Amino acid sequence: MTDKFIKNEQFNFIKKQIAIIKDTAKKNVPPSILAAEIDLANAKVMDLISNASLEQQEILDLSRLKTDEEYEQYIDRIASFLLPFPKITEQQLKKMFPKNKKLKLPDLANIDHNKLTYLSWNDLRSNKKFIVYEVDGKMVGIECKFTPTNKKNICSICNSLSEIAYFSTIVKTKKTKNPDYYKSIGNLICSDSGECNKNITNGEYLTAVIKESLGM
Repeated sequence: MTDKFIKNEQFNFIKKQIAIIKDTAKKNVPPSILAAEIDLANAKVMDLISNASLEQQEILDLSRLKTDEEYEQYIDRIASFLLPFPKITEQQLKKMFPKNKKLKLPDLANIDHNKLTYLSWNDLRSNKKFIVYEVDGKMVGIECKFTPTNKKNICSICNSLSEIAYFSTIVKTKKTKNPDYYKSIGNLICSDSGECNKNITNGEYLTAVIKESLGM
C-alpha cells in the first residue's frame, strides 16, 4: 500500500474540484460540457502532485466517477492518504519564540494534525498571533500583531470570504547602511485559523510571507 502523500491544502483543493463538478452536474448542462469539466478537474488534480507515483495517480484519478455517492467514497478514500502536520513539542515551540518568556502555548494534545497546513494560535492578552509552518523541510515560526476587525473579507492565506483580522509582522532582514531600518508586512487573514486550514488550497503565499518575515 502506498504511503501517505496528500497535504491538507491539496486535499482541500481536490474537494473543491469535486464540488465544481457536482455543481455543474446539477445545472443539467450538455454531457459534453460536463465531460469537459471533469477532464479539467482531473487534470488539475493530477498536476497538483507532480511527483506522484503510478499507484498514487491511480488513487487520485477521478475521471471515472459518476454519482454523488462515488464522489463521497473517493473523498473518504483519499482522506486516508493525508500527510499529518509534523508532530511538534512545547519545547520546540518555546525555542522558536525565545523572546517570549511567558509564551502562551496551544493545546497540542487536542490538535487534529491531519487537518493542518499550518499551526496557529492567538494570545489575546498581548494581541499576538503565532504561526508555525514547515518551510524547506524545517519547522519555523513567526510572531504577529493581531487585530480582529469583526468584518468579513478575503483571507490572503486561503482566499476565502471569512471573518478576518489584520496581522502584521516585522521583517528580520536589516540594511547595513541603516541599522534602524525595519519593514512590516501586513495582511488580512481568517480570525479562526481552524477555518483557514479547512479552506486553504495552496501554501505558496504563506510560504512567501514567512520567508520574507524571517529573511530566509
